[in-house]
Amino acid sequence: MAKATSAQIVAEFVGTFLLVFTVGCNVLSKTPVWAGVSIASVLMVCIFALGGVSGANFNPAVSVALAITNSMKGPGGMDWGKCGIYVATQIVAGIVAAFSYAILFWNAFNLAPTKGFSWWSAGLCETLYTFMLCFVVLNVAVARKYSENQGNQFYGLAIGFVIVAGAYGAGVVSGGCFNPAVAIGIDMSSAGLGFGWCIAYTIFEIIGAALAAVAFKLVRPLDFTTRDPFAAPQLGPKLVSEFLGTFMLVLTVGLNVLGNSPAGAFSIAASLMCMIYALGDVSGAHFNPAVTLAIFVAKLTDEKMTGKEVGLYMASQIAGGILAAFTYTLIYSGNTFPLAPQPGYKWSHVFFAETIFTFVLCYVVLATAVSSKTKSKDMFGLAIGSCVTVGGFAIGSISGGSLNPAVSIGISASRMSVGLASHHLSNACLYSLFEFIGAGVAAGIVKATHTGKD
Repeated sequence: MAKATSAQIVAEFVGTFLLVFTVGCNVLSKTPVWAGVSIASVLMVCIFALGGVSGANFNPAVSVALAITNSMKGPGGMDWGKCGIYVATQIVAGIVAAFSYAILFWNAFNLAPTKGFSWWSAGLCETLYTFMLCFVVLNVAVARKYSENQGNQFYGLAIGFVIVAGAYGAGVVSGGCFNPAVAIGIDMSSAGLGFGWCIAYTIFEIIGAALAAVAFKLVRPLDFTTRDPFAAPQLGPKLVSEFLGTFMLVLTVGLNVLGNSPAGAFSIAASLMCMIYALGDVSGAHFNPAVTLAIFVAKLTDEKMTGKEVGLYMASQIAGGILAAFTYTLIYSGNTFPLAPQPGYKWSHVFFAETIFTFVLCYVVLATAVSSKTKSKDMFGLAIGSCVTVGGFAIGSISGGSLNPAVSIGISASRMSVGLASHHLSNACLYSLFEFIGAGVAAGIVKATHTGKD
């Protein structure tokens, strides 16, 4: 049984303390616009600073996910004895941090689902975004490709910014803990206002961790064998990856829109970036039928997709988008939002907006992740995700900034599922057509700029 060293215990305490203390300070300082970024950033910098010492878990759910994968004879190196020590350290650090911010502000805040939301809505949010957090950790920091052969320089960014993805959408519903140490610390420091929700939150978060371990095995089955983890992934893991990545993207879209997020485009971009970093080496991390079409048409690499693969990729993406849309509709008790030109704009405006910014997204994908001339080893996820920040803020007030047929179809399907007008399906078809045109233009232009001799 591996033992936790004193250095590892101190590292876990320090990282968890700083994380929970930052959470509390942001909530009590009332910084709704930047709170998610602040919390994500402290997690990111602590991961970069302490990852080489303890693995930078800072979260009992992450430690449990690592222990589960190790028990399944996968990578991780976290047995249950070490996991118990880590979890105890993290919980103590969370409690100390919570009382520290309570003393600093001479105030505290209670842990509970936000007014208007049920326990199962909050539980679903906590489960799904804890799943996302643990899943990203497993894929960018634990996968044998990185842990045994070569590292990467994006692991801290990918893990930390899951908080940006979840905080602005799910945070409106549950408070956005995604971490039993955070939940227990908050609940303990505010016991005078009521106590007990930390137990339910912890259960939901541990379920999310277990689901992440299972999904990790599904997308990287070779990591649980003696075979070379660099071997080309089979079609099954690729399709699961496309489904999961699109699901988390569209779920984040819906929760941000329904929650009137002050940083919606940034949060959605973060969800895309994190899942690209997690699954880019498995399926290519398209998560968008328009991107799949652009890659298929551009043919920039020797490993070209077949028509069958294109169809299966798109089907997986659309299925993930539809299920995600039903999920955010369920969380909001049947509330949805329409896909249509925004007030004051016409379909001609939507055409230009969706075409141009889907072009931007697809062109950047082709240039930074596909072309042998310009692809980036570490910055590709940030570059691609930032396209959603660009498009979401630039044209969100015109078309909503979908830029993705899986998003468009998912939104319309959820609208129809609650008995609203079926014309939303025709809207989805028009949006998808515009987005596919943008993808085709990107594929054509990239051939002019990235093929042939300089």
